[in-house]
Amino acid sequence: MAQISLRIDDNVKKEAEQACADIGLSMSTAINIYLKKLGREKRIPFEVSVDPFYSDENMAHLRKVIADVESGKAKLTEHELIED
Repeated sequence: MAQISLRIDDNVKKEAEQACADIGLSMSTAINIYLKKLGREKRIPFEVSVDPFYSDENMAHLRKVIADVESGKAKLTEHELIED
């Protein structure tokens, strides 16, 4: 049996451990499932994409809106929910 050593962010590890615990798996089992599927299918077994919400441009916009609200330059207002 092989051993893999890797570095990940502490928060990523904690969140992944909690998700595995919630599912009833160990982190090792979850990673083994991923690697087996990767090897069998020769592809990453889920969609990999960039969430535009977290783009630098959008995050800068959100920081500006928050600063405007906090400084009183902008005001949050309620609106009606629009249903499709």
